[in-house]
Amino acid sequence: MKFSDIPGHENIKRRLREMKQQRRIPHALLLEGPAGVGKLSLARAFAQYIHCQNPTPDGDSCGECKSCRLHQSMNHLDLLFVFPVVKSDGAQSAPISDDYRDRWIEFLDGRTFMDFNEWASTFSKKNANPIIYVTESSALMRSLSLTSHISEEKIVIFYLPEKLNLDAANKMLKLIEEPFENTYFIMVSDKPDAILPTIYSRTQRIKVSKLPDATIADYLSSVYGLNGADAMAVAHNADGVMTKAFEILQQPKDAKLNFDLFVSLMRLAYQRNVKELKAWSETITELGREKEAKFYDNCIRLMRENFIYRLGHPELNYMNSEENTFSSRFARFITEKNVEKLIATFEKAKTDILANGNGKIVNFDVAIKVIILLVPR
Repeated sequence: MKFSDIPGHENIKRRLREMKQQRRIPHALLLEGPAGVGKLSLARAFAQYIHCQNPTPDGDSCGECKSCRLHQSMNHLDLLFVFPVVKSDGAQSAPISDDYRDRWIEFLDGRTFMDFNEWASTFSKKNANPIIYVTESSALMRSLSLTSHISEEKIVIFYLPEKLNLDAANKMLKLIEEPFENTYFIMVSDKPDAILPTIYSRTQRIKVSKLPDATIADYLSSVYGLNGADAMAVAHNADGVMTKAFEILQQPKDAKLNFDLFVSLMRLAYQRNVKELKAWSETITELGREKEAKFYDNCIRLMRENFIYRLGHPELNYMNSEENTFSSRFARFITEKNVEKLIATFEKAKTDILANGNGKIVNFDVAIKVIILLVPR
């Protein structure tokens, strides 16, 4: 993994380069921030850069030397990984990361962005909640006590130190307080508040923020071939998290269904077709509570988008091409007089649905209110 393989985060890349160039690498570095923004990839790129034998003039690993090739194949002997794992039913002792090394390598292959739930889903055990056991600390101490094989530095990439159980955290603290010579911990945390405070206080911390919409949109366009408008619409709804953008792209059927149901609601309400709206409300109810809530989230988004569209500021809109075509005719109905009330109607419906309200009643009530608010007479 090279810095150039990771979109965005240029300020962080610059700080990491300077640490090596100025020979001021902290023995315990923590990259903290939301999941799905590329923190683990930044850690991997930094480790490869530290080990690279011929770094480039612009501050990246060369990708061609022996160390870089070993990093890229995840076989560098002076790079260790610690990550949460699951204890198998009937196992006599708690597992360590190395027990799942092959699975971890396969999981990371080709991934620039990931989150914990994706890793947890690779375990066959139902409702698996991977953690880091106390056995990990002892195994890591043995590995670090050995002489370096290829590089002068030993590097431990520590994924989610907040997943250490208490005994493991206390033992790991000693390794961080009294590190082996030329040993560096690069930690990656989604929830830094959950890290043992004595460990957290001994790290040098770098906050990794959410990605700008433009960065996500450019990446989606280059990888998935999306046009500019569709990529920006997905990016905006992803709220700065690349893995959330991937989830949106993987749910085209749900997204299309939500849009079609929204269009039906608006058209039937405009026509004041109460009979068909009754059938519409029953269709929505059949989706189930989780999907009903997501439908109303989409309604709220489209209300805001259409109001902005009506104000004549297309540069502030984040709709895909199909939504944009519909809004060119529909937006004139969303005004200063009804937009807040319509959004409040959808927000209340979502709340009522998640509170186990009767779906048929809630959804039909929404339809009647939209009739009244959309084209008052």
